[in-house]
Amino acid sequence: MTRPSFTLHVLAMLLLVCVARAYSSLSDETLKAIPAPGDDFNTKTGKLLAPILRPRVPGSPGSTAVLNHFVDFFRTTLPDWQLSFQNSTSKTPATGNKEIPFVNLIASRDPPWTKPGDVGRLTLVAHYDSKLKPEGFIGATDSAAPCAMLLHAALSIDTALTKRWAALQAKPAEKGVKDNRGIQIIFLDGEEAFETWTHEDSLYGARSLAAEWESTPHAAMSTYKNSLSSISLFVLLDLLGAANPRVPSYFQTTHWAYRHMATLEKRFRDLSLFRSSSNYPSKKPVNTPPTRPTKQKPGSKKQVKKNIPRKPQIRRREDKPFLPDINKSDDNFYMAGMVEDDHIPFMARGVEVLHIIPTPFPRVWHNMDDDGAHLDLDTCSDWAVLVAGFAAEWMDLEGYLEISKMRRGLDTNNVISKTEL
Repeated sequence: MTRPSFTLHVLAMLLLVCVARAYSSLSDETLKAIPAPGDDFNTKTGKLLAPILRPRVPGSPGSTAVLNHFVDFFRTTLPDWQLSFQNSTSKTPATGNKEIPFVNLIASRDPPWTKPGDVGRLTLVAHYDSKLKPEGFIGATDSAAPCAMLLHAALSIDTALTKRWAALQAKPAEKGVKDNRGIQIIFLDGEEAFETWTHEDSLYGARSLAAEWESTPHAAMSTYKNSLSSISLFVLLDLLGAANPRVPSYFQTTHWAYRHMATLEKRFRDLSLFRSSSNYPSKKPVNTPPTRPTKQKPGSKKQVKKNIPRKPQIRRREDKPFLPDINKSDDNFYMAGMVEDDHIPFMARGVEVLHIIPTPFPRVWHNMDDDGAHLDLDTCSDWAVLVAGFAAEWMDLEGYLEISKMRRGLDTNNVISKTEL
């Protein structure tokens, strides 16, 4: 009776090794091509973030408006992405016998030659609902900003996906099983408790979606038996957007993916591309050395006293990384450090999870200060670029990303200032 479970464990580990080896790094020039969100993250007028910064309680007009924002974005800006909805209803402790609707949105993009059951998908996830109380709560870090980061990631890699897949179709001999990889973005509803967090009063949308995907099989002879097993990695963003976040590596089985993202973060920082960094070009401190006098030329009748300034020297400061656990050892993982969140129903069914949530939580967590005015927009921009870069590396987009019109590191005139809030 022990052999089947051992065999499944071995197969699961082999699959993880294959996925890890398929991950390919981007060149420095390609990293520089990944655009920052710029005005798209303006909290008042930004086309990605601003429409989400409102109360979004499940079943409310605000929730519907934000869901429509996501749908309009994909249908008008990224029409090649396929949209689907997963609906459920549930009673809650705050609403008695009234059934509250929960709507999950899934936006996916797969290689054009594949069938649904044969595609393994990088899955980027955030919840879009907000708390019922306190009344008027917005939840900018929880999780309006993470949702905007996912929209930016999709926008950043869309054209490159089209180019890469077209190139593979033009040379079918170069196409392999590893190229049957897609990407999906899930906006989950009903993460927040209506009263007090319990297993029943929380994760409404996630619990419903995980159960439905597990019980709905793909066609016979498919590579993956259902939509749940086709998730190559479940990357959950939550509570992002405050300054100086510290995100630990929570799970040993996905520490390899954490290391890839942490390495990518370090490369962005080394290239001075992170706006929240003290080494970003517009923030670098400059040492101005003392001037040096010119020497009198031999045979000169008149001594010229002239000071020539030395070339300014730029000091590089040490940054605290968002992802500090890159060298965490295997014996330092323990389940007590896990944070309950939307990944729980998926992880309980065997899905591998990379949880990007800071510990400690932001100061504004679950209070009225969690609004647009208290977001650190430089940090938001950096998370958006990091997630886009991670997705680009996962999807093997080296050579397919165009140099952005807004070159990163050179667009200092477009840096979002906190005085604009």
